[in-house]
Amino acid sequence: MGAVIAIDGPSGAGKTTIAKSIAHVLGYVYLDTGALYRAVALALKKKGIQPDDPDKTLDAILRRTVIAYENSSVFLDGEHIDDVIRSQEIDHYSSVFSARKIVRDYLLTVQRNAGIHHNLVVEGRDTTTVVFPEANVKIFLDATIEERAKRRFLQYREMGIDISMENARKGIIERDDRDAGRDIAPLRIASDALVIDSSGLSVDQVLKKMLHHIQNNM
Repeated sequence: MGAVIAIDGPSGAGKTTIAKSIAHVLGYVYLDTGALYRAVALALKKKGIQPDDPDKTLDAILRRTVIAYENSSVFLDGEHIDDVIRSQEIDHYSSVFSARKIVRDYLLTVQRNAGIHHNLVVEGRDTTTVVFPEANVKIFLDATIEERAKRRFLQYREMGIDISMENARKGIIERDDRDAGRDIAPLRIASDALVIDSSGLSVDQVLKKMLHHIQNNM
């Protein structure tokens, strides 16, 4: 197992941008666990699966599904799906399906295998507590709801997706409730994680804080 820097936090906290930057600076492989859950959501929706369908139904689909993460891109059954999985619908269903144990078990192996031959910067909701509990460095990146809603609003607008600030904020709150309230691997702060509030900070300022902590703890 290579070195692992794990970053958790709620939706819109800036984890993806920061994790990619850290991976670039350190020469590590970047692993976006959220993209893997989006890929699962896409695979299940393509087959008409509903969130309340029984485990055996989901299992039958997942057993025939191949999700791969290569060179910071996600592939579903050999098809590149980075753009497809960034819709509001897939964002919603990735959160809903991620509450299912069978989905989390399916992706747990995929995520851990990524760290066998590479040094990783990994970000998600339970990377510090469940996926890589022995990570070399753990960080919890947070921001206010208002800040995160603004970021999500701008992100969707840049992608050409029409959304109001009110709906962006509503989506953030609903996602927070699902992530923190689920029975399996809920979003929480690891006891040994450094907590950083990115509200009002630039990407460079957050990056500087994280790199300083990493350099002092690796």
